[in-house]
Amino acid sequence: MSDLFELDGKRVLITGGAQGLGNMIAQEFLRRGAHVTITSRTAEDSSAATAELGLIGSCTGLVADLSTIEGAVALADLVKASGEPLHILINNAGKSAGGPIERLPDISWPELMSINVQTPFTLIRELLPLLREAAKPDDPARIVNLGSFAGHALPLRPTYSYSASKAAVHHLTRMLAADLAASHITVNAVAPGYFSTRMTSAIPKDHMDEMPEIVPLGRLGRPDDIAASCVYLCSRAGAYITGILLPVDGGLSRARH
Repeated sequence: MSDLFELDGKRVLITGGAQGLGNMIAQEFLRRGAHVTITSRTAEDSSAATAELGLIGSCTGLVADLSTIEGAVALADLVKASGEPLHILINNAGKSAGGPIERLPDISWPELMSINVQTPFTLIRELLPLLREAAKPDDPARIVNLGSFAGHALPLRPTYSYSASKAAVHHLTRMLAADLAASHITVNAVAPGYFSTRMTSAIPKDHMDEMPEIVPLGRLGRPDDIAASCVYLCSRAGAYITGILLPVDGGLSRARH
């Protein structure tokens, strides 16, 4: 049981791993022995994050614009060209948007559906050969998609396009899990609630200050909370789990009503 949650020797790709939730996940994966590749849209952010994460373990940084199909394919080509195996793919890169229905711009819909839904699908499709090659019956390859509590529960502020995109991620996860099980690849989603990240910094401060009173467990999410959920799904502990949506939200979506 001592190695139940270890990731020694696993090679992991975490999109958007230079900051936010992806960075939190990357840190814990490195501590558990994985080699982690992160992506960022800019070379500056990628280099800075890679240097910082490199103090923990073996980390590589790549520059990728995942807002387009072409960018997703280009990233997959870089990963395949490395000649290294790929055991775990964590689709974390994403974008948020919100606002009252009267002021939500139409452009937010194609933007969010592209980066939040189509990019994960394209990456999975393009990286399937590597994932299939790394998969074993007793040690499946793993895919984890980052969803959101707002994709399966009413959010606390209007986020129509964002919430719809995350609902699509949740259902896409279930479909992929059914399709890829025969290849010994598990596909799961985690649905974070409120964490302190660059994305949530756009939420008004008074709203965030009230959050501990709204969340049943009385606090915002911490790095350990999101990292542990992904370690669970990607380690030996989660080898027999596929097609689930794991809420990591302090009870926000399940215990409020």
